[in-house]
Amino acid sequence: MKPYRTFATVFVLGLAHLFVGSSTALAAPGVTPNKVLFDATKAEMAANADWVLDTDVNNIGTGTGGAMIPGGGTESNPQRIPTPAASGITATTAETYWKGALSSWGVALVKRGFSVETLPLGGRITYGDATNAQDLSNYGIYVMCEPNILLSAAEKNAIVRFVAAGGGLFLIGDHNASDRNSDGFDSVDVINDLASSNGVATNPFGIVSNVNQFSLTSTFVATSTTDPLIRGAAGTVTAMMYSAGATLTISGTNAKGAIWRTSARANGDVMVAYSTYGLGKVVMCGDSSPFDDGTGDTNDTLFTGWAGEVNGDHAKLAINGCLWLNPVPPPPPACDADVNGDRLVNGSDLAMVLQSWGPCAGCAADVNNDNSVDGADLAVVLQAWGTCP
Repeated sequence: MKPYRTFATVFVLGLAHLFVGSSTALAAPGVTPNKVLFDATKAEMAANADWVLDTDVNNIGTGTGGAMIPGGGTESNPQRIPTPAASGITATTAETYWKGALSSWGVALVKRGFSVETLPLGGRITYGDATNAQDLSNYGIYVMCEPNILLSAAEKNAIVRFVAAGGGLFLIGDHNASDRNSDGFDSVDVINDLASSNGVATNPFGIVSNVNQFSLTSTFVATSTTDPLIRGAAGTVTAMMYSAGATLTISGTNAKGAIWRTSARANGDVMVAYSTYGLGKVVMCGDSSPFDDGTGDTNDTLFTGWAGEVNGDHAKLAINGCLWLNPVPPPPPACDADVNGDRLVNGSDLAMVLQSWGPCAGCAADVNNDNSVDGADLAVVLQAWGTCP
């Protein structure tokens, strides 16, 4: 067999050279689990809002048409990467490690193995744009807490496609007439505009915001023992407190209520809802106050919704929501030609085939499982040369 192997080696290496030089198709954009992006491009810091993860500078002001202007005021101007570094967070780190109304949320996520970033003022909301370092494909969850500037047509399309591809969207609104930056639109308008006009589908998530406001504490939570938001790994949620929030309306077969305003549990009177769309998931809440940790911009009216209300249930809800939203990577497709299991078909696999040539019941190099390593197995390896899909 040795002379034959020598001939086979020369023959195969020549063919392999041709395969290595062949081009491969570009992969479609996907999503990246365990990475959370908090939006700060839509006036989330305007007026009495401070829906940011962390800020080192407070110099934002409101300009003409509601634009956020650096150097024009004293509102939070959050940077992309929170500081100090997330690597310094331990199980006992206080949420004051970062400064922002959503810092508790961010610190809690890091403690559970997530990485978190801010999409800062001037950042671009895109999906599938390789020129954008913060393209949504680089994240698994996108959080928008009380956005106050309407999304562009391209931004709405990107968000819906991100969810359809497996991303998670955590969308938080507020009561009607809560226009923080005086541009004529509030978070209710932003949410409903995303649902009604996105270039993909009308109301793709089956959830819209009502134009109203309520302040109350509700204990009318979903009763299913498997509800992901109410009975998740972060704990059981028994109540939610609204401090001037808008209710939601759910429709279709995918959208479900998690918390309702009244015991009637009507589809048009939901406080927290969730849904699936394509490969992805959405969580929506009609009030931002439950996520305020009370340690944001000291010039604002702060709430202690995160841990100081309803026995900390708001924090449990937020983390349960993220755990459910986080994309689960699908198992890699079978790659029989990858003899050594490194997800690459290359010279190492070729060598294993040649070294095992002949009868070989149950060996890894018998890629077609016919109890013999021969030309058929060789052909499979050559045809699959390169990175496994």
